[in-house]
Amino acid sequence: MGPLHLVWFKRDLRCVDHRPLLEAAGSGLVLPLYVVEPELWQQPDSSARQWAFCRESLAELRAALASLGQPLIVRVGTVEQVLERARRQFGIAGLWSHEETGNGWTYARDRRVAAWARQHGIAWREIPPFGVTRRLSSRQGWARRWEQRMAEAISPAPERLTPLAGLDPGPIPTAEALGMAADPCPERQAGGRFQGLAVLESFLEQRSRTYQFGLSSPNTAEVSCSRLSPHLTWGTLSLREVVQRTRERRQALTAMPWRRALQRFDERLHWHCHFIQKLESQPSLEFRELHPLTAGLRSGDGAGDDRLAAWAEGRTGLPFVDACMRSLIATGWLNFRMRAMLQSVASYQLWLPWRDSGLHLARLFVDYEPGIHWSQCQMQSGTTGINTIRIYNPIKQGRDHDPEGVFIRRWLPELANVPAVHLHQPWTMDLATQERAGCLLGRDYPASIVDWMTAAATARDRLWSLRREQGFAATADAIQQRHGSRRSGLRASSRRSRRGPPAADPAVAQLSLDLA
Repeated sequence: MGPLHLVWFKRDLRCVDHRPLLEAAGSGLVLPLYVVEPELWQQPDSSARQWAFCRESLAELRAALASLGQPLIVRVGTVEQVLERARRQFGIAGLWSHEETGNGWTYARDRRVAAWARQHGIAWREIPPFGVTRRLSSRQGWARRWEQRMAEAISPAPERLTPLAGLDPGPIPTAEALGMAADPCPERQAGGRFQGLAVLESFLEQRSRTYQFGLSSPNTAEVSCSRLSPHLTWGTLSLREVVQRTRERRQALTAMPWRRALQRFDERLHWHCHFIQKLESQPSLEFRELHPLTAGLRSGDGAGDDRLAAWAEGRTGLPFVDACMRSLIATGWLNFRMRAMLQSVASYQLWLPWRDSGLHLARLFVDYEPGIHWSQCQMQSGTTGINTIRIYNPIKQGRDHDPEGVFIRRWLPELANVPAVHLHQPWTMDLATQERAGCLLGRDYPASIVDWMTAAATARDRLWSLRREQGFAATADAIQQRHGSRRSGLRASSRRSRRGPPAADPAVAQLSLDLA
């Protein structure tokens, strides 16, 4: 067949607005490839629910590419080994892909692939998929660059791909075949571009009407939030498509409240890339505290494992917290405010290391996006050094966003008959009330594993004491200078750097990233 232009799909599982595919198709014969990397799927932030979404999206992508002439080729192994076999069998005229800001494992893998390509004199062209910029030395004007990227024309799918005769497409393995732990998620969103387009359509045409006022409560967020986050994470839709469709819809509307709701959503699409940019510029953010003086703040105390297990399984004895966790386990999704509350309670009231709680949440989120996730974990646990210390009151959050206890009763059926006056604080029931409700604390539902008010006060004192230490403020200023979003004069450095930082904006300390 002669040398092939190999298009390596990663988290961009679509044909439309896929410039690497379109440009490769204009350069010669194309081999569209997805490599299932067993080691990646054994990482501590990976889960079978994520692979299930990805697998469904791959099956649909294969069919879409087949309709163009050449189905997706799927191989299992390390990327370098798969590429080397292709080089020896066909020759590789060029390697094409989108840039990826993934976890530390994918970053190291990309560096190995780059070394392999240089060794064999193969040009690897990586194209930005959205508004994140590599080799960025300053955030000055970053927002303007983002707008320019989002305004680019949507790339159509290639008109035709030449079939590669005799090439077996290969099976798409199951999670079990990859040795992944069982991960039942009965209410998970389905993968694939068809599903993504349907979700986008329903949001823009109907559900976004209540977005602005329905995104905070878990009772309304399931409908009012866009629910696009897994499709953006796995690239069945491009961010550019969503931005442009959102703005077109907003312009067509006459109802001002609805237009304002879509404006709020548009702003959150911007912040999607703002947070991913942080990880792109400082990959260590996934593993190490952004502010060095917060390192080791929450070391193990012997009881941490038990507290982590109780929190992870939704049995802390704090009803609203437990309901949110059990909902997340069953659906793979949760609205942003409740995600922030789960991380906050883990970090402050339970005093758990942010990395430990963050890994558990990462596995549960079907829409796990490392750049957003680890930035938020650090923000909500107070380790950035520049964001407001916000310790969520889990009782107030429940009363504010689930005042009738509908959400709690749905996910904690053992509390179904608890009187409303006691529902958010079941420890206020006397024994007779517990017996009448059929809910004995310590038997049917756990007693609270922590005195949450005392724990919150202790955590607040520790954090503020640390912030008053000499040198803390100066380091925080440097972090802010590096990571803060600015709106003019963007300058990029001359060398690739995901090794140095940009930091967070105090004004967006509690940003609601409810793309979800």
